[in-house]
Amino acid sequence: MLSKGLLVCYDVAMARKIARLSSSLDGLLRSYGFGSKLSEYRLFGKWNNAVGEAIARHARPLAVRGTKLALVVDSPAWMQQLSLMKPQIIEKVNQMLGKDVIKDITLKLGEVEMPQKKEPAYRPAAVQLDDETQQQIDGYVKDLADAETREALRRLIEKNFQQKKRME
Repeated sequence: MLSKGLLVCYDVAMARKIARLSSSLDGLLRSYGFGSKLSEYRLFGKWNNAVGEAIARHARPLAVRGTKLALVVDSPAWMQQLSLMKPQIIEKVNQMLGKDVIKDITLKLGEVEMPQKKEPAYRPAAVQLDDETQQQIDGYVKDLADAETREALRRLIEKNFQQKKRME
């Protein structure tokens, strides 16, 4: 059993390690030229949220080349509509990405496939974490600047704590 003082030291050390890991991964990926690819994958994953369901049903991102976003659109009528909406779409996409990455959009006629909804995998009942554990997790991730990384790491740590509680 750790004393309260040792636990606090461990929390601070853990938070520093997590912050260093986040900045190290970010730097490593950018040094290998994957910074733009990360933005592209983030866009593909959050397309529906960025542009809304109506547009997402008729257009999908195809590729990002430099500052151009290529979209595949399912009908000439929607191509016309989206060509008029380019400035709004660019604004929404850049807002979702958190920076001005996209400057132009090209449209291509094609088949738009909606992502298949997977049946949820079996998941054991979630274990509720007490307030003290939640505060401990908050302490681990509070210094991370990127909100998306912070939330992903928070979920990962919560799952780890929940798994440990299930094992007890």
